[in-house]
Amino acid sequence: MKLLISGLFAAALMVTSAEAQQKLVLGLATTTTSHYGVGAQKFLEVLEDLSGGAFTGEISPSGQLGGERDMIEGLQIGSVDIVITSSGPMGNFVPEVYALDLPFLFRDYDHARKVLDGDIGKELLAKIDENQLVGLAWSENGFRHVTNSERPIRTPDDLKGLKLRTMENRVHMEAFSGMGAAPTPMAFPELFAALQQGVIDGQENPITVITATKFWEVQKYVSLTGHVYSPALVLASPSVMDGLSDEERGWFYEAAAASVQATRDEVNRLEETGVELLRQNGMEVITDIDKAPFAELARSSYAVYTDQYGTEMVERIQAVE
Repeated sequence: MKLLISGLFAAALMVTSAEAQQKLVLGLATTTTSHYGVGAQKFLEVLEDLSGGAFTGEISPSGQLGGERDMIEGLQIGSVDIVITSSGPMGNFVPEVYALDLPFLFRDYDHARKVLDGDIGKELLAKIDENQLVGLAWSENGFRHVTNSERPIRTPDDLKGLKLRTMENRVHMEAFSGMGAAPTPMAFPELFAALQQGVIDGQENPITVITATKFWEVQKYVSLTGHVYSPALVLASPSVMDGLSDEERGWFYEAAAASVQATRDEVNRLEETGVELLRQNGMEVITDIDKAPFAELARSSYAVYTDQYGTEMVERIQAVE
């Protein structure tokens, strides 16, 4: 009888443990080998470790859950648990985030990371939290550059007439219109095929994304314009976070911080090695670019933000040393 009771107790413990374990779905628009993939793996590893296995997860990469905007909407309704996304679509949900997308605003990586890790970044995360989302941390995409299959881009005149995919982001679209291109908003999972089929001429993304997606298979030229610094976000669904204890919520924020560090380390690595990788795979890399004329023409896009929210945020970002 003792053995029977002991066995039943053990079985009950196993059922309770299985019920307590929660398996999360973490969505990405990019591949598991991308910088986002590196950050996603680190997030899940640290969360599982901190929770003693109570939280596990799997990565759903390459837009399997839809484009970035689709996944963010999935967080709001609870069909997706965690997403690592560029900030591009966030302006549709939290317009204040548009400030980060203004062209030629950030001087370098150090400047951008200080802004996002400081008071400005925290204020914007709080705004995100007001919109049926939980902003766990600011992560990173990197400085964006233009690729295309038609010609080298050295001056704004070289952009004229090019059908260029942009994110679904008003600031980016206005900036490229100002610089003479024909911006074509498109979800990232549709991009490679559109380039392959010649539906569009080019696109713009950081080195991290250009290498991870092997754009050299469908693009000839990459111009290191560095026109926009592209942050990323680690976001969670309120349906996941609302029922957690303070300790459990802390695990998610710690995992997000570890994810950000892993992603930034990968961005640093690819910034050093990625350009040579593009050359090795047949892309012509254009570095002799005077950015001043691009910046002057792109300035019109600032009005998308400043006409509604004023210049204070822009000035605060510029003032960060």
